[in-house]
Amino acid sequence: MLDIKLIPLEETDREQFILDNQEAFNYGALEEFGHRDDHFEDGENIISHDTIERCIDEGEAYRIVYNDQIVGGATIKVGASKGSLEILFVSPQAHSKGIGYAAWCAIEKMHPEIKVWETVTPYFEQRNIHFYVNRCGFHIVEFYNSHHPDPNDPDNCESSPDGQFRDGMFRFEKRLN
Repeated sequence: MLDIKLIPLEETDREQFILDNQEAFNYGALEEFGHRDDHFEDGENIISHDTIERCIDEGEAYRIVYNDQIVGGATIKVGASKGSLEILFVSPQAHSKGIGYAAWCAIEKMHPEIKVWETVTPYFEQRNIHFYVNRCGFHIVEFYNSHHPDPNDPDNCESSPDGQFRDGMFRFEKRLN
């Protein structure tokens, strides 16, 4: 396994963390859709500045460091025995090196008290779906869409101005012994 470090996010790095996160998620959306649709929360980014700030403020935020370089980040929320992976991203320049998997393993190791982890990812992020299911051992347990909206995030299933459903999200769980 790669030798990565999870470093708590410093306030002075907050804005760069947000920009790096947006770059990583925009990369996947642009790879899938190009500039032809409205999958972007604030017109330019797949995840809005406000959404990322909320994840930072409501949980724990970390920078992923590999070979002394910042290559990504993560935000998590943890409770007594349940955790939520809110955001996990790796810079597109560092994809396919095992960094995301090493970071996930480090998060699990940091919180051995967590028995159930959950996360969500957009329906079109095939790379993420593969990562969570085939690499990290999560299971898809729910599909949020216009017929089954996320009860915790009703804005996620808004319709676009033309009346077409804008998004869908898979919810994943990983249960540990």
